[in-house]
Amino acid sequence: MGLSPRTLELFYDVLSPYSWLLFEVLCRYQNIWNIELQLRPSCIAAIMKDSGNKPPAVLPRKAQYMTKDLKRLKQHFQVPLRFPKDFNSVILKKGSLSAMRFLTAVNMEHPESLEKVSRELWMRIWSRDEDIVDPQSILAAAQKAGLSTGKAQGLLEKSSTAQVKNQLKETTEAACKYGAFGLPITVAHVDGQTHMLFGSDRMELLAYLLGEKWMGPVPPALNAKL
Repeated sequence: MGLSPRTLELFYDVLSPYSWLLFEVLCRYQNIWNIELQLRPSCIAAIMKDSGNKPPAVLPRKAQYMTKDLKRLKQHFQVPLRFPKDFNSVILKKGSLSAMRFLTAVNMEHPESLEKVSRELWMRIWSRDEDIVDPQSILAAAQKAGLSTGKAQGLLEKSSTAQVKNQLKETTEAACKYGAFGLPITVAHVDGQTHMLFGSDRMELLAYLLGEKWMGPVPPALNAKL
C-alpha cells in the first residue's frame, strides 16, 4: 500500500493576488503530488488586524515593488493577473468580506464547487477589473463557475447567516493560531508535524517537506499521481 496523502491547508482571500498564484499552483499539483488539498476561505483584513500587519499597498516602496513583482509573476506562473484601475477603492475600501462569506457558504454546502467559484472571483477582481462585493456580481461569478441560479441564490442568502459568519471567523482564527500575519499561508501536516509557510514563493521548500519533486509553477500535465 502507498503512503496516505499528506494534508495541505490553503488559507486564502480573493483580495490577495499572491493567494491566487499559490492557489493555481497547488491546484495544478494536487493530482501530481500525494496530497489532499483543503481550501480554507479566510479574511485577510482580520488577520492583518490581529497580527498588527499592514497591507503592502499602503507603504509606497512596497506598493512600487508589488506592482513590478506581480507583472513578472503573472508570466512565470501563467496566471492572467491585471491590476484594478482604481486600486485603492477596489482593494482598500471595498474589500472582499461578502465574497469570502459566499465562498464559506459554498465550502459548507457545495465544497466540490469551491475551487471553480474561487477562481472566478479572482478572475473578476484581479483579471477583468470587475466587482466582487455586490450581490449580483457574486451571483454572476457563481453561475459562470457552473452553479445553477437557484443554488447560487440559496448560497447568497446563506452567506448572511450567523452560521456562515461564524465559520469564516473560525477559519480566520485558525489561520491566526497557525501564526498567519497575512495571506496566503499553506499549512502542511507531515509525519505528525505542522509546517506553516507564508506566501506564494515557498513551493520548493514545501516540496522538500513533502518529499515530492518540484517541477516549476506549471508542471507537465500528468493524469495520475506520481
